[in-house]
Amino acid sequence: MNILFLSHYFPPEGNAPAARVYEMTRRWARAGDKVSVLTCEPNVPAGRIYPGYRNRLITREEMEGVEVIRVWTYIAPNRGVFRRSLNYLSYMFSAVPTGLRLPRPDVIVATSPQFFSGVAGSVVTRLRGIPFVLEIRDIWPESIAAVGAVRGRRVLRILERWERGLYAAADRIVTVGEGYRRRLVEHGAEPGKIEVIPNGVDTSRFSLAAVGAGSTSRRRFVCAYVGTVGMACGLDVVLDAAEKLRSRGDPDVLFLIAGEGARREELMKRAQQAGLDNVRFLGRVAREKVPELLAEVDACLVHLIDRPLFRTVLPSKMFEAAAMERPIILGVEGEAAEWVRSADAGLCIPPGDAAALVEAVDTLRNDRELARRLGRSGRAAVERWHDYDRLADRYRGLLESLVEMG
Repeated sequence: MNILFLSHYFPPEGNAPAARVYEMTRRWARAGDKVSVLTCEPNVPAGRIYPGYRNRLITREEMEGVEVIRVWTYIAPNRGVFRRSLNYLSYMFSAVPTGLRLPRPDVIVATSPQFFSGVAGSVVTRLRGIPFVLEIRDIWPESIAAVGAVRGRRVLRILERWERGLYAAADRIVTVGEGYRRRLVEHGAEPGKIEVIPNGVDTSRFSLAAVGAGSTSRRRFVCAYVGTVGMACGLDVVLDAAEKLRSRGDPDVLFLIAGEGARREELMKRAQQAGLDNVRFLGRVAREKVPELLAEVDACLVHLIDRPLFRTVLPSKMFEAAAMERPIILGVEGEAAEWVRSADAGLCIPPGDAAALVEAVDTLRNDRELARRLGRSGRAAVERWHDYDRLADRYRGLLESLVEMG
């Protein structure tokens, strides 16, 4: 097949959308398909173009057999509504004419986030008469309303109409969990169009054997959050927990926040003002270094603010932590909590509950055998349900059936 994939994010960016597109497309290329990814110059989340790249009209490179076509966009950091909206819209206006000029693909996939990537994919497919797969990893506009990024009712109503139009235009809709499937149906998507292909992990790269790591044996227990430090993450809970530990005179726990995002500077300032020497900020970690970092910590925090939409998500960072045999401390209600409990991969706490976070840390550091058991069980679960080799095969089969149908 000749597959064109539209995605706002792609490596060397290391966020979850970029990782999923990379893991899928490189496997399709390895299977013999011609795969092109239409994306931006890497700049997320700080809005600074990575070394070695330039924001030109079109640039091309090859990455593990995948043709990467990067188009000009208005570059903006991952904060603030107006400039970020210009960034999203500029991708759409660059991607549509570029997609129309490329050799005709057999099928087009467009993924959210962000919303206008899907709009661009629908326009190109309509004008070229090509099967269209819309991938929904982030339900817009509900997700941006949930974190307060957009509050204007008129704007939200316009986006909701576009959302329903996108669902109607797609030949198939791929989403990442059963909760998202239900939400999409509530938002007007046809149930028969929807296929669930969850997030996953490269279990060959995310493994203790791959990084040559053993069990940790330091004095301080390290609980790490590794990912985007965004509005939805609710990482004030980490600082609140750190203050509780300090107030009881407990120096033996370190919270590590690795990543950048809209709230990182605010959280750093608060930690500095409070003199929290038990919280450390690492900044952005290159994607290829994440397995090594996870191997060096004792537990991984996965946390989101408590909103109805987020009860449907399965954060990909859960699977990376589990693949590295690290127990998860999960502050997400709903499907993510069900997964952690069924996989026996960690401890669940109420979102935003600092006392519960402290209690979970205490439980894991005082019972290292429990922590090891949860880590091993989590590893077994991702090997069984979330290995990207299997998920990419399923996804490819869906695309193949669409192409064969014409």
